[in-house]
Amino acid sequence: MEFLNQPVTKIMSSPLVSVEPTQRLLDVKHIFEKRAFHHHIPVTENGSLKGMISLVDFLFALKNASLDDRDTVYYSIKVADVMRSEPVYVPSTATVRQVAEILSHGEIHAVVVVENDKAIGIVSTSDLIKQVLKVES
Repeated sequence: MEFLNQPVTKIMSSPLVSVEPTQRLLDVKHIFEKRAFHHHIPVTENGSLKGMISLVDFLFALKNASLDDRDTVYYSIKVADVMRSEPVYVPSTATVRQVAEILSHGEIHAVVVVENDKAIGIVSTSDLIKQVLKVES
């Protein structure tokens, strides 16, 4: 299938929406609330990938907090406190097949695309499925 041999940059979501390790949980909450989102947010510092925060990571950090922006949890916890510090990433030269193989294991649901040590995009399992359905129709 020719589709699988395309560069991952053809199907990645870009521009990348990311947060920095020093940002508060409130910023993550606002991203999840206001964007049609993957449920994964790369954590970058000066464009370099430092981690990943998923919706599950975010919800776990909330524990019993309310959805009210004034809840203290949103100000007392930083992104660095809940992010996964070893995110899975691929170079921009990776193929769709390589990303599909990584995601097919089911352990993660998104990979960050990196070029020249800078995070430039993201591909989620959902993105991949949508692209396959486009090719098949």
